[in-house]
Amino acid sequence: MPIYKKVNKDFFKKWTRDMAYVLGFFAADGYITVNKRGGQFWCIQIIDKELLKSIKKVIEAEHKISIRLPSKNKPNESIIYRLQIGSFEMCDDLRNLGFSERKTKSLAIPNISKKYFPDFVRGYFDGDGSIWMGFVHKERKHKTPVIFTAFTSCSYNFLKELQNRLNLIGVFGGCIYKSKKRRFYRLQFSTLSTLKLYNLMYNDNIKDFSGLLLNRKKIIFEKFNNLRL
Repeated sequence: MPIYKKVNKDFFKKWTRDMAYVLGFFAADGYITVNKRGGQFWCIQIIDKELLKSIKKVIEAEHKISIRLPSKNKPNESIIYRLQIGSFEMCDDLRNLGFSERKTKSLAIPNISKKYFPDFVRGYFDGDGSIWMGFVHKERKHKTPVIFTAFTSCSYNFLKELQNRLNLIGVFGGCIYKSKKRRFYRLQFSTLSTLKLYNLMYNDNIKDFSGLLLNRKKIIFEKFNNLRL
């Protein structure tokens, strides 16, 4: 008799803050695969092991996290950690939410309420978002600190929809740029909108993130806020 590893197969059936975050992260760094035997798996692979352990915990999975070490030809590559879950039911739930096997260019924002949208955004930001902090007017006596955030995707429509949804809830502006060398798009926000995005993703009223956040990105927001005090 085969031994099946446990997981909460109902995880993607009902919206919760944890589910919204994991779904956002999956939109960025996850995929569905079907093997030659017809087995169906959904996977997430990232370089942040602790975050993947938190995702594993909230979906109540007993599956092991696998490791891919850097190749001999590219010793400076990061170690990649992967969580792979075999479940027809969960894969179907992900498809019903709009995620297909080839989601790279067909990615769309699922029908998600305003209540859980901040967690979805934080999940996607932790997966395919970036943040930069620096100074402008360095030649002046008082330098001006600035901070920028960006979301990256191969799907222009996904980023445009994300921009529209964020605009509706007060994160205004944003510009979408197309990479000339690579086939992806970037939705970028300037300082004022970035600060509103920070308040959206890390609302002060939220005390427990279930470990579902990348502290190294959140810390950059907080360093910028300290500069302005």
